[in-house]
Amino acid sequence: MRDLEIYIRDIKPGQVSGWLKNHLSALTLADATAIDKAIIGVGQYHDANVRISVYPEAFGKRYACLIIEGEELPWVSDLDFARSGWRALDTEIRCSPGDWKEGEPVADEKWWRLDDRGEQLVVWN
Repeated sequence: MRDLEIYIRDIKPGQVSGWLKNHLSALTLADATAIDKAIIGVGQYHDANVRISVYPEAFGKRYACLIIEGEELPWVSDLDFARSGWRALDTEIRCSPGDWKEGEPVADEKWWRLDDRGEQLVVWN
């Protein structure tokens, strides 16, 4: 099972589902009424199930974490996923540049930042 993860700045209700509907069929993703609640959904890509998780306020109050998991996904890397998100959502998107694993230190790690200034490797803070 593969997973892709991005961080979306200042997400608005309905934006993620509107974007993902262009890439996944049979999408069910309810928009949360409470900003601090995780949003869980499913979709399909090439007849394979894709799990979708959105975690509002995952990195401070301005970023939501979006994770998709499945055997087959529409994008091959976090950066490809981030590029698609940036084009569709027109807001800053961040993602890890490589194979970061949960529990590894991230203090000095660079992240891809995609925004109206372009694509840049930056320290998160």
